Amino acid sequence: MIVVNLDSHTPVPRHVAIIMDGNGRWAEERRRPRLFGHKAGVDSVREIVETAREIGIEVLTLYAFSTENWNRPSSEVNGLMGLLKNYLQSELRTMLRNDIRLRCLGELARLPDDVRTVLSQTIDETRSCQSMTLNLALSYGARSELVHAFREMAKQCLDGTLDWQTLSEATISEHLFTAGQPDPDLLIRTGGEHRLSNFLLWQASYTELYFTEIRWPDFKKGQFLEAIHTFNRRQRRFGKVGAQLMAEKD
Repeated sequence: MIVVNLDSHTPVPRHVAIIMDGNGRWAEERRRPRLFGHKAGVDSVREIVETAREIGIEVLTLYAFSTENWNRPSSEVNGLMGLLKNYLQSELRTMLRNDIRLRCLGELARLPDDVRTVLSQTIDETRSCQSMTLNLALSYGARSELVHAFREMAKQCLDGTLDWQTLSEATISEHLFTAGQPDPDLLIRTGGEHRLSNFLLWQASYTELYFTEIRWPDFKKGQFLEAIHTFNRRQRRFGKVGAQLMAEKD
């Protein structure tokens, strides 16, 4: 078992994003239905959200349901939607108690009406919370996010509220679902795969990547803190050389 502690002087990333992978395979390895794995994964969500809030992370983004996930069997999709609704209903008091604001990224119009209703209520009730933002990426795909942003910018250029000659990287960022938030410092993917799977492609340009074989239901506080420690051992140069960074620190 991994045991890692962070003291008050240990730096933590401002924004951590997680691809929560391996629920279905975790269940299949135990000869159980895939939904059994997704239910177990909810416990990891609770523990990681609590830990992120505890150590002072400003933004936590969880890849909960991708645009491609709509292609899964309807029984699994319906089960996932039910788990999402139950999670939102059961965790609202905890979010309010811990001052956590909920935001969602994605094509929310595709979600079932009852899920959208609960989602909207939770977002509204946590709107004034300030200690941490929890982003749930739901019906989310980075390419569709970029298309949405480009369409909005094109519309504004046509109606005269945006000058195409002033378009910049900052302009694009302001039209993404994550507008106003820092880009992820660390992106964790559980489950053994080594790809981004259409997740935060623009925002993750300079993000540190951390891959682990551990399935999401087994990814708990200790594993999360180990990922943070690994992040802290890396040098983020952003195109510069190490000597420049050392000189800047001095």
